[in-house]
Amino acid sequence: MKERYIDLMEQALSAYSDERIKRYFDDVKREGLTEHGFPRLTSNIGILISHGRRVDLLPIFLEMMEFCCKVIPTVKAANDFSVREIICCLWEVEGSGIVSKENTERWRGYLKTIEVTTCYNVFATSPTDDVRNWAIFTAASEYFRQKADLCDSADFVELQLIQQIRWLDENGMYQDNSSSTTKQPIMYDLVSRCLFCLIFDMGYRSDSYSVIDEGLKKAGLLTLGMQSPNGEIAFGGRSNQFLLCEAWTAAIYEYEAKRYKKEGNSELSATFKSAAVRALDNIEEWLSKKPILHIKNRFPLETKFGCEGYGYFDKYMITVASNLYGAYLLCDDSIPFTFKQNHEPCVTVTSDAFHKLFLRSGGYGLEFDINADLGYDANGLGRVQRENAPSTICMSLPCPSRPKYTVDINEPIAMSLCSAVRTEDGWSFGAEETSKYSVLATATDKNCVSASLHCLFENKKSTEEHYTVNEDGVSVKVKGDGDIAYALPAFCFDGETSPVIISDEHSLAVSYCGWICRYTTDGAVTDLNRIAANRNGHYRVFLASAQNELNVKIEIIKEQI
Repeated sequence: MKERYIDLMEQALSAYSDERIKRYFDDVKREGLTEHGFPRLTSNIGILISHGRRVDLLPIFLEMMEFCCKVIPTVKAANDFSVREIICCLWEVEGSGIVSKENTERWRGYLKTIEVTTCYNVFATSPTDDVRNWAIFTAASEYFRQKADLCDSADFVELQLIQQIRWLDENGMYQDNSSSTTKQPIMYDLVSRCLFCLIFDMGYRSDSYSVIDEGLKKAGLLTLGMQSPNGEIAFGGRSNQFLLCEAWTAAIYEYEAKRYKKEGNSELSATFKSAAVRALDNIEEWLSKKPILHIKNRFPLETKFGCEGYGYFDKYMITVASNLYGAYLLCDDSIPFTFKQNHEPCVTVTSDAFHKLFLRSGGYGLEFDINADLGYDANGLGRVQRENAPSTICMSLPCPSRPKYTVDINEPIAMSLCSAVRTEDGWSFGAEETSKYSVLATATDKNCVSASLHCLFENKKSTEEHYTVNEDGVSVKVKGDGDIAYALPAFCFDGETSPVIISDEHSLAVSYCGWICRYTTDGAVTDLNRIAANRNGHYRVFLASAQNELNVKIEIIKEQI
């Protein structure tokens, strides 16, 4: 596994041509250090060189590392992120002996001059300050600097960590959104927990440790149930569907695998190890596509399709390697793995802060959003995946009506797999802002899982949706009063390929990459001639409709050749 992490780091770096690296460096020398993408690139080049990879980059690496170590202490340029990674690079090059001691001692001298107030952007000055994940990055950077014998930051680090305890929910998940008690982003829960893991695995022990680590233990178990059959993190909020996301979860799973090994629970240790492997499989699949992109679609890089303004290639592509290195540090190669949890029936429910329900059985995985952050997601069933099938062939995340990331269609509509009711103006959908979902019940049987949800619409009409998931697929029963319907997404463009879509009166099929997503229904299938979009691409919106009761079956199967 450790070697595989290094392999994937090298693959991620291969997305940067030598010319791109030089151009990036020239830009930074001309414009100054303004953010953490460049130090992150520098660190990962150095780590790979230390492992005998990309030694051709040694000359430019020496210049880049000199620049970073010299400049970081003098400017505020998101160093909260960078210092930890530069320290890791320093350790690796020192250990490999590939760089002269004269160089490494000079770099140490620069890094020793760091002053918290002039180097870092975000940190707590008292236990009551409201600062979130940036302060954990800052704490990690200072703790790693202390481990490198460059400072004594014990009191500073403890102040940052003790302040973070109140942002853990009842399940130990981290609430990063300070503007809402709900609408918490999944990605930033994972980021923060992973940083805790790295700090604790490096030996940090103080008053905050036992409380936070107990939260990590609870959240780790929950995160197992949140992982999709294809190794993806849960959707929800900002910075989702980037390749870097699964590297964070791999690190968390590695930490928990080591925990349970120490406790003597070999079965659970192997289960966490398996989850880490599955996350790597997902990353590797996307890295194998050419050209390599940093987000899970095939739109040309210059379109920035699916990306927030801060999620640009130069910063987020190399972050894949950075996060993989974190998992590398946490990895214990002696732990075996098994893949049985993908097929065992499992129901997972988050706190209201994250408002998600997950069903998994027979190789299928579903994710519902009950109270979506509407700039990124939509209410209803936002994910249906089957193990080994293309993640996006049905849906990996919902389509928002007001996306806070770039899409290329006019007037996008909210879209999920959800029920609908007839109104005077047409159809009202459960995905829309005015509709409210609640979970009525869930159940786990030997070979399946099920859930019932209630959807209340703006016109006070309502539906009940009942889902059963097993190895045969997903069965949906919708009940309501009068004209009811269920929305069916048909993936129609990934930025490069247009899947084949075939529909008739009672069925809809999407053929993509050797697989078929098939919807069959006792209702009437119609094409609404509308297009929705999420980070993965475009979807045609179909509808299955009936009176009072409607049945829909969703299957994802291998295409017969």
